[in-house]
Amino acid sequence: MPKNKNINQDINQLQVSLVIYQHVLATGLTLPLEMLLAGEAFARRYDKTTIKLQTQLVSQENKAVKSRAGIQFLPDVALDNLAADENYLPDIILVPSLWRNPRPVLKQHRKLINWLKHCWQQGSTLLAVGTGVCFLAESGLLDDHSATTHWHYVEQFKRDYPKVELKPDFFITQSDRIYCAASLNALADIIVHLISQTYGRAAAQNVERNFSHEIRKPYEEQRYLEGAVDRHADELIAQIQFWLQTNLNSDISLAELAEQFGLSQRSFTRRFKTATGIRATEYWQQLRIETAKDLLASSNLTIQEIAYHVGYYDQGHLTRLFKQNLTLTPKDYRAMVRKKLFSQS
Repeated sequence: MPKNKNINQDINQLQVSLVIYQHVLATGLTLPLEMLLAGEAFARRYDKTTIKLQTQLVSQENKAVKSRAGIQFLPDVALDNLAADENYLPDIILVPSLWRNPRPVLKQHRKLINWLKHCWQQGSTLLAVGTGVCFLAESGLLDDHSATTHWHYVEQFKRDYPKVELKPDFFITQSDRIYCAASLNALADIIVHLISQTYGRAAAQNVERNFSHEIRKPYEEQRYLEGAVDRHADELIAQIQFWLQTNLNSDISLAELAEQFGLSQRSFTRRFKTATGIRATEYWQQLRIETAKDLLASSNLTIQEIAYHVGYYDQGHLTRLFKQNLTLTPKDYRAMVRKKLFSQS
């Protein structure tokens, strides 16, 4: 995750900058900050040499900023105070949403917008939320790229930034090193994804469990990624994907499946990985786990019956996969999700 460091930067440090401006939504700052700190704390519990997290509040001017809720934030870094030759380059920059029409704020923050563009060009990763996406659109970085924004602002966004390929049906988009989130919940999912990349899967799962009781869809299923799994051009692999989706309990081997579709196993393996980005075995396993999760949440089938339905004749095999992927047994998963979905309290 960290970009190539400047010569004066600590290579074992993750620098995250959170941009502040008038009418910013405070939760768009505090929630990701607390989640990142929790991820770092979990990782350091087991490895004292893990990447250190350094966070800064960045504003255009060196003065207090009042959020929508009336909370005042003081910047750690003011762009107006940086010397022309000073290269302040964070690894990740978070651009939060604001509670109003963003146009007036955008007009007052040309220096900030230019700085965001400069940082991205130098290797920083940008993450914008809701109307904060407009800062990236103003910079031109989103021209001819996918993006999303808050549903309330979609039509104005389309008029203001016609060159951006807006995807309003997606809560998350990812293009190069630019992430866009439509909502605070989507932002939380991206933060979990970034924690996983930086501090590992166990840290990410720990943060997700502590900050969100509901079971979310994986980050990979919610985003619009240019060139994503279901948007590739290999029609034969797309047909095979559909077959896999509709034959979860089949005991056919992937070698036999390749032959059924007129491919050698080697060609099938290569084409599937090229088209989807993952191996066919991983793809089929993910399908089975996701279907099992849906059945655990929405049906009264026994765990053995669900295991059989998704192609595992041994209930223990399904349990091992759940513990490996979710750190929960199927029984615990069902109890957790049903408590969320069906509780009358």
